Amino acid sequence: METRAHYVAVGAFVLAMIVLAFAAVLWLGRGELTTQYARYDIYFTGAVTGLSKGAAVDYSGVPIGKVSEIKLDENRQIRVTIEIDPSVEIKTNDRASVESNILSGVSYIQIGGGTKEAERLVAQEDQRYPVIRARYSGLAGVTARAPQLIQKANEVLDDVNEVLNEKNRQAITEILDNVRVFTAGLAERRQDLAELTAHANAAALALSTLLGNIDRSYSGPDGLGNRAATALADFDSLAKNLSDTNRQLQLALQDARPGIRTFSQQTLSDVGALVGDARRLIGELNRLTDQIARNPSQVLFGDRREGYRPK
Repeated sequence: METRAHYVAVGAFVLAMIVLAFAAVLWLGRGELTTQYARYDIYFTGAVTGLSKGAAVDYSGVPIGKVSEIKLDENRQIRVTIEIDPSVEIKTNDRASVESNILSGVSYIQIGGGTKEAERLVAQEDQRYPVIRARYSGLAGVTARAPQLIQKANEVLDDVNEVLNEKNRQAITEILDNVRVFTAGLAERRQDLAELTAHANAAALALSTLLGNIDRSYSGPDGLGNRAATALADFDSLAKNLSDTNRQLQLALQDARPGIRTFSQQTLSDVGALVGDARRLIGELNRLTDQIARNPSQVLFGDRREGYRPK
């Protein structure tokens, strides 16, 4: 009987411990069982190294949830499903990125960038959860571009090796030698260069003085500029006077047109008749002159010759 009682006590104790453990688990996990989370999907095209299920989700550095699922979808994109506090409003212009702790190497989701005025993000017809647009973090961007940067660096090194071949190195050596000789020559002609610089400064000073005199001769009170302005003003006045004179001549011609028309129609015909009479008069005078020249006595005393008179 004592052995049986002992087993019953042990079994009762074990059963009690199991019940207590189950109650403790329920008490510790009551928050997980009663809390309702808002779920969102994030699609990443690059690597999410270090990110695992249960990783933290922060909004501008404040913890708001965790990662509940990481899967590779049919489009070869990484779909990360997160569960966050439903009191946190995710806006349409919020962006999510994978950040990494440099010391621990653990990655987490960082959300931010949204504005208060933007609309709240909701699921579309073909989406099971609202989708937060992804973006590269600074470190992830550098990591993603690292292979390209390494390839570019290798190409640059190959080009440098191609440039610095034996022939080009010899040419560079000759160029350096020529530069050394040239600088040595300049050092020897230092005095000449100083004199040349002094002459150049004097020439520049003379040129500056000449330009100043030209400027004064142009812009002075009796300068070329004022004279040109006066001449232009006189020319403008002359042009205006010529325009007025032309207008007056046109008016005078318009007033003289009736007299000119009468002169051309009547006076010219009378002048033509007068010219004809003058021509006839001149012809008679020419004949008279010829007669006087041939026989002036006949013109003065008449014809005294008597012809034969029959008896």
